[in-house]
Amino acid sequence: MPASALMNVMVAAVRKAGRSLARDFGEVEQLQVSIKGPANFVSAADHKAEDILFAELSRARHGYGFLMEERGLVEGPDKSHRWIVDPLDGTTNFLHGVPHFAISIGLERDGEMVAGVIYNPATNDLFTAEKGKGAFVNDRRLRVANRRALADCLVVTGIPHRGRPGHKRFLAECEAAMRETAGVRRLGSAALDLAWVAAGRFDAYWEHSIQAWDIAAGILMVREAGGIVTDLEGGTTMLDNGNILAANGAIQKHMIALLKSA
Repeated sequence: MPASALMNVMVAAVRKAGRSLARDFGEVEQLQVSIKGPANFVSAADHKAEDILFAELSRARHGYGFLMEERGLVEGPDKSHRWIVDPLDGTTNFLHGVPHFAISIGLERDGEMVAGVIYNPATNDLFTAEKGKGAFVNDRRLRVANRRALADCLVVTGIPHRGRPGHKRFLAECEAAMRETAGVRRLGSAALDLAWVAAGRFDAYWEHSIQAWDIAAGILMVREAGGIVTDLEGGTTMLDNGNILAANGAIQKHMIALLKSA
């Protein structure tokens, strides 16, 4: 299926920003690094990638608003459309030379996610999705895994780092997941966690208090791959409160019960 004009715009933007990130990743020891908060690093590469994305998307779709990690909320005259952008999800991985990070762009239309792109410049994996048109990685169609029992599932999560609350809750949830599943992983990029659920590599992903720009594109990715994305109560407030669970239909119900038991 030929890519739509919208998808061409989004892919061109992430590839241009990705080339910038890839160059900086190759010289990671030379990066100028500042500290935005406890264990929450922001690099010169992060800002540069966001500048590229902002310029490319603004030029291609004049008037759309933005929600971006560094710029925050940028209002546009077009109130129906908003780009939700993370220029570098997995910053800590990036700064430590771990090739597991991504650029994430989601497009929201009248409050609904309608397009998403997640791109890892280190591996050249390009995940794309449009509402009603399916999800793909490098032009190969994605489907969520069809496992039905938690005991067979490999699940992924995010760990609250130093300076953030929720350590005890995470340990309780992780203990419950370790007891009931085939394995628990923590890879350090929420966008790629969701993309990998869409690809069937992980059976479920959950996290608390994650930012909207980390998950916006991935929410659509999982849904277009046949999965379910909710908050941790089974509702739809993921982008508002940052509590998220993604899986297939059977595993989603099991995971809600498991997390509540913890």
